[in-house]
Amino acid sequence: MVMCVSLSLCCPVVSQNLVTDNVSVVEGEMAIISCRVKNNDDSVIQLLNPYRQTIFFRDMRPLKDARFQLVNFSDNELRVSLSNVSLSDEGRYVCQLYTDPPQEAYADITVLIPPGNPIIEARDEVLSEGNDTEMTCTAMSSKPAATIRWMKGDKELPGKPKVELTYDKMYTVTSRLTFTVNREDDGIPVVCIVDHPAVKDFQAQRYLEVQYKPEVKIVVEFPQGLTREGENLELTCQAKGKPQPQRVNWLKVDDDVPSHAVITGGDLYIENLNKSYNGTYRCVASNSVGESFDDYILYVYDAPTTTPIPTTATTTSTTISTTIFSPEDAPDTAPSTEPAAHDSRAGEGAPRTVDHAVIGGVVAVVVFAMLCLLIVLGRYFARHKGTYFTHEAKGADDAADADTAIINAEGGHTNSDEKKEYYI
Repeated sequence: MVMCVSLSLCCPVVSQNLVTDNVSVVEGEMAIISCRVKNNDDSVIQLLNPYRQTIFFRDMRPLKDARFQLVNFSDNELRVSLSNVSLSDEGRYVCQLYTDPPQEAYADITVLIPPGNPIIEARDEVLSEGNDTEMTCTAMSSKPAATIRWMKGDKELPGKPKVELTYDKMYTVTSRLTFTVNREDDGIPVVCIVDHPAVKDFQAQRYLEVQYKPEVKIVVEFPQGLTREGENLELTCQAKGKPQPQRVNWLKVDDDVPSHAVITGGDLYIENLNKSYNGTYRCVASNSVGESFDDYILYVYDAPTTTPIPTTATTTSTTISTTIFSPEDAPDTAPSTEPAAHDSRAGEGAPRTVDHAVIGGVVAVVVFAMLCLLIVLGRYFARHKGTYFTHEAKGADDAADADTAIINAEGGHTNSDEKKEYYI
């Protein structure tokens, strides 16, 4: 008894561990099943199929299925390959170690079946700007179910998926995408991307064809600055759309285009401008989708003026000289307030500025009038500086002689009235 105890202490029993791994394999490819033993004491290893049939017993294959081949056999491992895997091969395989009691480990084989080529369909072949459209993408007969994503250009769009399980335990996934198109979408690809563990970069795409009404822009070819009387005007109408507009029309809002204006395609030419031509000129372009226009507001300014000889106004006491400068000769002491050469924004009114020559004349007249008024008032107050008094004897007219009158005056006649004399 003592001997057995001593032997057990000298030779401890080491446990054996049997392990294996689950396997995922694409249909038609090869699966590897590995049964591994740690600290094997020469126990027998065997591999069973999901129906508990022995595939390999040690290095022997009792099962008559040539797709199973021995890859490696040792005291610590039994490794077997299964080629051309099909859906029927899916299930739980058993690694078994003959011990007391026997040990088992389980390897689940999952067969992946990739979907067929994705099919993308569009409700509309040709779209119009601003309309809604719908596309569908279908990934058929996959296991497990695929996931579908949508991309329009470099932007991801959300779809609505629908998953159906078929009679053969396959999955069919359909994703529906609805969105509104604009002119920037023309020629942009819409891509259906299928994500599945059996495949990578699986996708289909469709390019959008979007029609839109013309974009219209008026370009001033001449003049580059202000439009003035006597000069010429040349405008070009640029129109781009899908389909391309075939015709461009010029008209004048609320009036007729000048009779001598020349219209050639998208160009409008008017020579020898005058102020009667002021108004809004409109370029109109249309195609099968719609009509668009752009406006140009014409405001004809006075022709450039030369600097007149300074004028002088003179009075008896003050001399005033006023020189009127034309807008071209005026010193640059303040920022220019002249409007832009043209205004092609639809709906805005004509410029409301007044020529600087008119402003200078009005200011000069006002200053001259004020100075004349100051001179007149100065002379008036200089001649009216106050009042003074003279003392005459009231009784001189009634006195009998001159002596009596003098006596009355010198004596300060009490009844004499004070007289006031005003000198104007």
